[in-house]
Amino acid sequence: MPDMSASASLAMTHLATLAKEVDQDKVTPGVLGFIVFAAMALAVWALMKSMSRHMHKVDFQESPDPKAGSGGTPAVPKAKQG
Repeated sequence: MPDMSASASLAMTHLATLAKEVDQDKVTPGVLGFIVFAAMALAVWALMKSMSRHMHKVDFQESPDPKAGSGGTPAVPKAKQG
């Protein structure tokens, strides 16, 4: 471990006593990986919340297609007069 700083070396010695064996070849995402993952999760949550708000604002009612040729029967029945 020639490139370790003093604080990292001190932390490794304290953590090494807690772990039975520290594998030097093991690669882990670490704190930076957790921060990136948490930021992406928060961004997805915010986008979903925003999309939900926008979807609730939409008032969509489909009109009958005039090209369908349904035989003159309207899709929505009209109220009887008289």
